Order: sequence, then structure tokens, then C-alpha cells
Amino acid sequence: MTQRIFELDREFIELNILLKLLGIAHSGGAAKALVGDGQVSVDGVPETRKTRKLRGGELVSVGGEEIRIVASGAD
Repeated sequence: MTQRIFELDREFIELNILLKLLGIAHSGGAAKALVGDGQVSVDGVPETRKTRKLRGGELVSVGGEEIRIVASGAD
């Protein structure tokens, strides 16, 4: 499983935008489809809210990848 760290440069990022930004989904619509189809989990729980706000501390899992969300300036 591939692991990545995503450092926030703002208060939050929406889940669908994160997936598109990291290239996991090729478009916003594809990102929303991944989430809507139940292929994404946050902290081990399937997530179907496409615009879920990620604020730091979460672990997003999708398609063999894990992305740890960290707040800017967090150790």
C-alpha cells in the first residue's frame, strides 16, 4: 500500500478536491464517483460525503493508497 502525506495550507480541503489534486481521480466528477461508490474511507470508515471537509489528522484510504492529512505546522 502506498502512503502519502498531504499538508494542508488552509483550514480544510474537501475530499473530492483532494482526490483530484493528488491525481487519484482524473477529474472532479471522477472523484465524486469514487466517493459516491463507497471506494473511499476516512479513518477506516467508508465515506460517501463527496465534499467531506478534512482538517488534519485523518487517514484517507482509496485504491491501495493511504493519505495522511496533516495541518500546516503540525509535527
